This record gives sequence, structure tokens and C-alpha cells, in this order.
Amino acid sequence: MSDFDFLVVGGGSAGYAAARTAAGEGLRTAVIDGSAELGGLCILRGCMPSKTLIESANRLQDMREADEFGLHAKDTGFDGAKIIGRKRRLIAEFAKYRADQLESGKFTLIRGHARFASPHELIVRLREGGEQNVRSKNILVAAGSVVRHPDIPGLAEAEPLTSDEVLDNEHPPESLIVLGAGPVALEMAHYHRALGAAVTVIQRSKQILSSMDRDVADAVQHGMERHGTKFILGRRILGAGTSSRGKWVRVAHEDGEETIEADEILLALGRDPATAGLDLSAAGLDIAPGRPLATSDTQQTAVPHIFGAGDVTGKLEIVHIAIEQGEIAARNAARLLRGKNEPLETIDYRLRLFAVFTQPETAMVGLTEREAAELGLDFAAATYPFADHGKSMVHGKTDGFVKLIADRPKGEIIGGAVVGPHASELIHEVVVAMRYHATAAEFLKIPHYHPTLSEIWTYPAEELAG
Repeated sequence: MSDFDFLVVGGGSAGYAAARTAAGEGLRTAVIDGSAELGGLCILRGCMPSKTLIESANRLQDMREADEFGLHAKDTGFDGAKIIGRKRRLIAEFAKYRADQLESGKFTLIRGHARFASPHELIVRLREGGEQNVRSKNILVAAGSVVRHPDIPGLAEAEPLTSDEVLDNEHPPESLIVLGAGPVALEMAHYHRALGAAVTVIQRSKQILSSMDRDVADAVQHGMERHGTKFILGRRILGAGTSSRGKWVRVAHEDGEETIEADEILLALGRDPATAGLDLSAAGLDIAPGRPLATSDTQQTAVPHIFGAGDVTGKLEIVHIAIEQGEIAARNAARLLRGKNEPLETIDYRLRLFAVFTQPETAMVGLTEREAAELGLDFAAATYPFADHGKSMVHGKTDGFVKLIADRPKGEIIGGAVVGPHASELIHEVVVAMRYHATAAEFLKIPHYHPTLSEIWTYPAEELAG
């Protein structure tokens, strides 16, 4: 039996950050990871591989629009094997770096799959065979998430692609049905459409990107439609299957039913916390397999010495937040071990940051208008379109707008959103302003070089400051 001060289940972004932090606090720390490759979802099957593919797609799309700029780009096309080959090389480098970090010796790495035997003890089924029992004073569950497989008649038999397969597909289909309209669904819809595929996005709700304000979501949809993506929204999926022509999905609408056909189906209806197999009930946690691990703002569960971080909590599937959650859990575990009644650290989601790498891109920070209204805040919002902004016109990227949201009594910026060119970069100017509780008037005093995309923020700031 091995004993530790802090034990982490999962070696992804949240788990590694927690282990590094705990070791830095002087805790005897171990990480349990049973995946075939070390690295975690973001590196292996999420953020990095998807953005690598999207970069290729964006460049091809720009080549096809070269004539507008007086340029000749003939015989534009793509080599799927080379796109995936580049992705594999880059991801191998990123994964090796993470594996080296996990194997650095700063903490113990145990390669295997864990399940609870009691609140302080886990049984690890080792990858090389056999089992190992480990005990720890504090435990962090950072096991990540898995693709959600909804109970849709015929879908499993149709063998749809998931984000796992689509990111390694050297032969993209010529037509694709995308089930879902969240970030993963839309990013992969954009990738395939930019490569020339006929893409149809099907979503039960009437709005894509449900966590965003309607005007932001609509601007993303209109931009993607302009590039040829088709959206079927507000439809219930009745079933799916295969035919001699490929695959199909049947949906219900007001006037009856409709069948959509394509070469392939991409299942992108979200992910579920990877809690199945952990036997959380043995730890004293009454959580059904596959359900989120409920945590407080201190990252503690209902069993105070057991913490949760990352996708497994089901809160925000965002890497930088997962890292922050893991670090807070580790520091709080150290406080508990010191036993001096130190106040525990809490996480602050005020600077919640989110981006979707579609074309146009979109990003947001802080509150949406809808959330501000639900909280009963007295606020004002101002927008400005890229279609009336000089540098974006020079770029030939005029879809979308920027938005600032400010608290009326103080004038403090409480939220911001972008739909348009380099949105994932532009949003960080608002993040910095919000980090220091800047008002719209103070934000307006920041110099902005002309002509730049960044100076577009001065227009909504001026309106709010006035």
C-alpha cells in the first residue's frame, strides 16, 4: 500500500496543474493515468489538433478568396494526408512535452485505471497488469470527459464519426451532417466546409451556441451560412441510418418529417463527465456513473478531502479554467493538511473566457446581456460592426461586430463579445480591462494604434462612456 498526501486521478491539464502545484507545496503527490497516451484531451483529441486542422482550412479559404485582393491562386486544393500528417507531428511534440512533465520525478506517476475502495483508498488496475492499492489524505478527481452517445434510433448502427475520429481522418467526406451546434460541432463544420464539403448542421434548439447572446450566435450563423454551411435548427432528431447512397438523419418539423443525406455523420452533441468506473459511491459520493462530480467554489465535493477539477465537474469545459480549478484544489489540500484553520481559496468565474474557432471566429468574456438581465443588474451594452471598420475592410473580413457591456452605476465593464476576424485574440484586451475593474471611460483612455483591428473597441467604449 502506497501512501500520499495528494492523489490525482487523471493526467490532463487539470490533473497535471494540480500535481505540479501540490508538489510545490511540499505534498507527497501522485498522478494516476491509465490512458494509452499521456497528454489529456486538449493535447491529444481536443484544442490543439482541432486548431491545427482549422489553420489549414482557413488558409485554403483565404486562397480561394485571393481574386478579391488582385492575386491569382490557381488549382487550389488540399492533401488530407499532409494535413493530418502535420497535425500528428505537432501533437506528438506537445504530447511528449506533457509526458516528460508527468515523468519528471517531481511526483509519482502510476499508469493505470483507478476506482475508489473507500474515501481514502483507490485500487489501480495497472496497464502492465495486476493491481496496486494507494491511499491518500486528499484526492483530486480530474478524469476528464467522454463523447456523449445519445439514444437516437439507428444512430449507433450508422457508426457516426466523433471528434476522436474526425481529427485523424485523412479522407474528409464530400458531404457531412453535423449533429449539434456547440463549439466542437461548429468548428468541425467550418473545417469541412472550408475544404469544400457540403455541410448541414442539425440542432434541436433554435439557436446555435446556447451559452452566448442571441445576436452573437446569429452573427456566427450568418457568417457561416455566407460561406455555404446549411443550418437546420429547431428540429427533433427522429433517427439515423445508412443507405446505398451513404448515411441519413430524419428530423421532425411543423409540417411533418424530413430526411437529410450525406456521406458521413458527425456526432457532436456534447461530452459527459468520465465518472463511470470510478465507483464514487465507495468514496461516499452519491453520483450516478457518467454524471458530473458536484464541487463547491473551493473545488471540494460533499466529501471535503475529495476535490474535483476540469471536465469531470461538468461546469465549464475550458482548459484555462480546468488548470485554475486544479491549482486551487491543490493549494486547498495543502491548507487542510496544515490544520491551522486557514481560509480556503475559492474560484472566481467573473473573467470566464470562451472562444469558438469558426469563420467568423467568436469569443466572449464575463457576463452576457442575458445573464446580466437574469441577475437583475442595471447595465448598458454597445456594439460596433466590423463592416464599418477600416482595418477589417482592408482584411476583407467584415462579418460580425464587437460588444461591450457595462454596469450603469459605476460604468465598470462586466462583459464583452466579438464575432469577427481574430476574435479569440481581440477578446483579451477586454479581459485585461476587466481584470483591473476598468470602466468604459478608463478603457477609452488606452491608446490604440491606427489602423488596427483592436481600435474597434474604442467605438462601443465611447458610446458607453458617454
